[in-house]
Amino acid sequence: MDSIPDPRTDSPKGLIFAITAYMMWGVLPVFMKALSHLPAAEIIAHRVLWSLPIAGAVLIWQGRTTEVHAALRSPRLLAMAALTAILISANWTIYVWAIANGHTLDAALGYYINPLFSIFLGATLLKEKLSRGQIAAIALAAFAVIILTISAGTLPLVAVGLTLSWGFYAYCKKSLPLGPNQGFTLEVLLLTPFAAAFLIWQPMQGQAHFAQNGFDTVMLIACGPITAIPLLFYANGAKLIRLSTIGILQYIAPTMIFLCAVILFHEPFEGARLVAFPMIWAALVIYTVTLLGQARQRRRAKAPTRSRIQ
Repeated sequence: MDSIPDPRTDSPKGLIFAITAYMMWGVLPVFMKALSHLPAAEIIAHRVLWSLPIAGAVLIWQGRTTEVHAALRSPRLLAMAALTAILISANWTIYVWAIANGHTLDAALGYYINPLFSIFLGATLLKEKLSRGQIAAIALAAFAVIILTISAGTLPLVAVGLTLSWGFYAYCKKSLPLGPNQGFTLEVLLLTPFAAAFLIWQPMQGQAHFAQNGFDTVMLIACGPITAIPLLFYANGAKLIRLSTIGILQYIAPTMIFLCAVILFHEPFEGARLVAFPMIWAALVIYTVTLLGQARQRRRAKAPTRSRIQ
């Protein structure tokens, strides 16, 4: 019989799963850069198509396919899953386009801002009370975006688009009454007809790259594992570690994306970015300190209860 994870501790297996997922996401720009000569829509279609057999195989192995079958018969669950599917496909499209067009730094910025945007969503949509540290962190991030906007004369659309699409995806995903593996399978299942239709239409227009040469074909097939595996690692790892630990580990991916942009892709890190990024990093330090402080307070609050039970 499997033991129930203790929400107050971090399982070594959970840490390995979560860190592996974030590191895989961190090196994803290198993979996507190798496909930058292909249209983003074609890459997204293959991400969907080749993710489905992996996600399906995991569910069959877990014996959880009945939940997906039940969801397919529920109009309410289908509508909710359709919304999360649209949001995740929008996020993927923006990300792939950003890497291919020299906006990897903006992608890193978007994922740095994500946890702060999630706090903002919690306050505005769920009426969660913000601490002074959280308000300060959100304000710093907002000022950073304002500085970038004034400098460029326009919003950093890639960063904002990634933040909004992933933030609302995570928010809506919480409302979907399905496990993470089942939810992901349902999402790609709903996207598959559109992906398949696009991939049938594309060669009819003479624009397909699949099966035209070995490299592109192998890389497009690999879009499935590179999409599904880190999501499945993360979904299972998140169950075994504390929320505060996830809050800290989630900086691994944008930091690696940032390093890819500057070191490997030689994107310019200058001007307003030299001001905006340190502001974001400072906001994340404040956020982390606040998160750890709240976690300590919760542990202290539970300690007397446990003592009385003993």
